[in-house]
Amino acid sequence: MNAAIAKEPSVANPVQFINQVRAEAAKITWPTRREVMTTTIMVFIMAALTSVFFFLVDLVIRFGITEGLQAIAG
Repeated sequence: MNAAIAKEPSVANPVQFINQVRAEAAKITWPTRREVMTTTIMVFIMAALTSVFFFLVDLVIRFGITEGLQAIAG
């Protein structure tokens, strides 16, 4: 058959499954408080910059459409 399809490991009982979940959860490296604060601040800054950018683009498009319609209307 197809060797590229990997067979998933089967878990015989719920206790073994819980033990495997705990073992994998112990491998997680959680971010520090400073890392969380830094990334949160960066997200707020990027959201603010993005909103300003789209506000300016909207302003330019609105101005262009308004002037174009006034020129057509005479």
